[in-house]
Amino acid sequence: MKWTSALAIYLLFWAFSAFFVLPFHGRRAEDDATPLVRGQEPGAPASFRPARILLQMTILATIGFVVYYVAYVNGWADPDVFTGRV
Repeated sequence: MKWTSALAIYLLFWAFSAFFVLPFHGRRAEDDATPLVRGQEPGAPASFRPARILLQMTILATIGFVVYYVAYVNGWADPDVFTGRV
């Protein structure tokens, strides 16, 4: 596998990891003790920590990519297996 292909696959894993990480973050603003500001969405997070979210996304994407790469190197993720041309 070329390094550019590996990078593209890793970036896909990283982008998709947001769908797994984001639902577990933050108390809603309406659950927090601070009053809502006019125009504020009650379901919005009370405190948003992007660095923490990005770190968790990176960890999850790295684990997923390593599992994929091991499967690729060992031939378990061979495209011919999935298309039935074996």
